[in-house]
Amino acid sequence: MDVTEQTFQTAVIERSATLPVVVDFWAEWCGPCRQLGPVLEQAVAARGGAIELVKLDTDANQNLARQYRIQSIPAVKAFRDGKVAAEFVGAQPRQNIDAFLDLLLPSAAEELIAKGDEQSLREAVKLEPSNANAAVPLARILLGRGDSDGALALVRDVPGSFAADGLAARIALEARNGSGNAEVAEALQALEAGDLERALDLLIGALPSADGSRDDIRRVIVGILDELGVESPLARDGRRRLAAALY
Repeated sequence: MDVTEQTFQTAVIERSATLPVVVDFWAEWCGPCRQLGPVLEQAVAARGGAIELVKLDTDANQNLARQYRIQSIPAVKAFRDGKVAAEFVGAQPRQNIDAFLDLLLPSAAEELIAKGDEQSLREAVKLEPSNANAAVPLARILLGRGDSDGALALVRDVPGSFAADGLAARIALEARNGSGNAEVAEALQALEAGDLERALDLLIGALPSADGSRDDIRRVIVGILDELGVESPLARDGRRRLAAALY
């Protein structure tokens, strides 16, 4: 399918939220482009609709060519979630193209995570024990039915995940019954009920009077903010209030 500056937003940026979209930047006069095009089309077709391929004529769409800094063609850029996820320049042999496309497809663990049920999450954790997207939701399932030890075993060694670290801190606080702090105990109940806004209010309010549990409370708050996402107004307000309470 050919795309233009008028259709690029819908056909590429928005579409890439559903599946990877590969854009072949080309021009009619470009010999290597005509060489690459059929190979790229065959490789994409072999993946049974898991990846979408579009072509963009750089001569007819010079604004987009400048926007994506196309200096040499053929140039191929793969989009996921509206952003360039991978790219290459120049005609490539089929094996290189296959390797490029395979990197865009979800791993076996990612496919299991997308299902979201407990058994699928367990299988995903077996494949990728440090994958927070598998470990955290599975830990929440276990914690919801009272298996604190099992939940902690899943999240305590997951690197670089605020959500995993916050859940581990929450388990530590629950093990100490909220450290005797009524606000913390009530916040933990709110978390269990899924009321993140109330949990945030209570935890931030508890920080000034917290002693040995101050760092665990902070970690739980950061985990909640991570779960809410950077665009959430509640998260933005929470980050501001957290900074004020800490400093």
